[in-house]
Amino acid sequence: MSRVTLAKSAGFCYGVKRAVRMAEEAAVSGRPCVMLGHIIHNGSVIGKLEASGIRTIQSPAEVPDGTAVIIRSHGESRSVYEELVRRGAELIDTTCPNVSRIHRLVAQAEDEGRVPVIIGTPDHPEVIAIAGWCRRPVVLEGPEALEKWLEEDPKRSGMPITMVSQTTSTQNKWNLCVQTAKKVCTNFKVFDTICNATCERQSEAQELAARNDAMIVIGGRESSNTKRLTELCAALCKTVCWIERAEDLEPSDLYGKASIGITAGASTPGWIIKEVYDKMSAENMEIEESFAEMLEKSIKTLNTGEKVTGVVTDITPTEIYVDLGTKHAGYIPVSELSDDPSVKVEDIVKVGDEIETYVMRVNDQEGVVTLSKKRLDAVKNWDDIEQAKEDQTVVEGTVTEENKGGVVVNVKGVRVFVPASQTGLPRDAAMSELVKQHVRLRITEVNRARRRVVGSIRAVAAAERAEKAAKVWEEIEDGKHYTGTVKSLTSYGAFVDIGGVDGMVHISELSWSRIKHPSEVVKVGDTVDVYVISADKEKKKISLGMKDRSEDPWAKFTSTYDVGDVANVKVVKLMTFGAFAEIVPGVDGLIHISQIADHRIDKPGDVLSEGQMVDVKITDIDFENKKVSLSIRALLEERGSDEADGE
Repeated sequence: MSRVTLAKSAGFCYGVKRAVRMAEEAAVSGRPCVMLGHIIHNGSVIGKLEASGIRTIQSPAEVPDGTAVIIRSHGESRSVYEELVRRGAELIDTTCPNVSRIHRLVAQAEDEGRVPVIIGTPDHPEVIAIAGWCRRPVVLEGPEALEKWLEEDPKRSGMPITMVSQTTSTQNKWNLCVQTAKKVCTNFKVFDTICNATCERQSEAQELAARNDAMIVIGGRESSNTKRLTELCAALCKTVCWIERAEDLEPSDLYGKASIGITAGASTPGWIIKEVYDKMSAENMEIEESFAEMLEKSIKTLNTGEKVTGVVTDITPTEIYVDLGTKHAGYIPVSELSDDPSVKVEDIVKVGDEIETYVMRVNDQEGVVTLSKKRLDAVKNWDDIEQAKEDQTVVEGTVTEENKGGVVVNVKGVRVFVPASQTGLPRDAAMSELVKQHVRLRITEVNRARRRVVGSIRAVAAAERAEKAAKVWEEIEDGKHYTGTVKSLTSYGAFVDIGGVDGMVHISELSWSRIKHPSEVVKVGDTVDVYVISADKEKKKISLGMKDRSEDPWAKFTSTYDVGDVANVKVVKLMTFGAFAEIVPGVDGLIHISQIADHRIDKPGDVLSEGQMVDVKITDIDFENKKVSLSIRALLEERGSDEADGE
């Protein structure tokens, strides 16, 4: 008895499956349609389609009026599309999404002034179609051809080159081409466009060939990927049988083989693989049962709300295509990938990734399933939300909108309503201030049935503030310095948050200069350096200072001025008995009313005004009490005497 192992990747790939499904749907729709070339490289499948009434044509000129045209999975050139549009033909485009992406890449490259270099078999339909989206394409078979092309003209090494690959090429051939380009080219871009399903199929085939006595490769003789599978298997296994149908299999070729591996090209339908199993005698009934399960999976129906897992096959600017392993073509609109608008698609998924999604809509008529990752994530995150409410843990999210009476926060895809009273904003503040901000909150209410969640930003802020405040009170001491934030201003000072606790800086402690209002020095929101003058832990009151104590204004004054010196001072306050003037910041002198003018005045305001700069003479300094007497009259009299002497 031989042990038989079937490759999991055997048979139709996503692109082929999609093409055949679309063609079969066109056949049963009753509308007249034709295939422009064989949609896939499998004679049996083409024969069935032709038997259903879809005949094959070779050029747009053969399209009958009023007939729909099926574009094959290998794609067509731009000129073919344009010709069909001119003829008014209805198009049923079964081009593989992976191939369509290459069309866009080479067209964009040429628009940017770059040279499209296509690595692939020149006469393969897929490569011919790709080249048809360029005006001057360069098609090269492999690394040797690339090296020769670069050597023919030294200028080519400096050309701006964009290199792509036929989807069914081998990874080894592509890697060698990339290495060659890196050695020679100075301005090139590389796009690895080998289909992930192709890589997986080739890798699995090599693994099976290495550990089995014989390999069976099923697929059409025109199939490029089947030919490569055969070549790869032959390099690792002595006995390799390449067959198209079960009747091609000669059992005697496998006599005495203890282990047999089976793989199939991307264009091989499941029923042909099943035929091969049936011919391999009753020994393989266990394998047939496994294959029956595989067939069951391929015709599985999908339902809205169901959770499904698939493989990402292509990514476009608007959609992510997913192979679900069923008859349906799945796609995720980019808007349904994530709730975070700032995140990039390539940071979440890549071609070849396995992805778990939620079924939004099923269109059985078109065989299309609309999927959502963000909705599945949201469903999963409900458990986390409920647990957060139970444990009173802090969650994070982004404020997405202002709502009536509060704001809405997106927490892992779940909408959480935060009432205005729980936002932490002042009563008169606009809720719009929070929109787009990242916030921390605590869940206070969850009603899963009504899909209602309520949270509180304020609760988290209050708890964090209380924790910080406790630490401040534990460590506070006179003279300690803090970096704080100005929270509010009053006529007598400024309140500063030093980390969960507010302290007051009296107006006299804001500046050495005499000021009328704290706003002359600070404004709400300013970050300031303060120090503790005194702290009453029982009454929870803190007195702060901002003036730099290392700068003694009196010392500065006495080192600069002496009795008899003249100074230019600023009038800062008018009184009934005179005017106070600032000599240096922090030191004021008094100009007595009798010293303001050289004649009698009723009040200081008759001559002076606050803010006015005047010259004065220092007539006395009281060092013990730190008082200074100033005189304008003395200067006026001196100047008058000098003028009299001059006469």
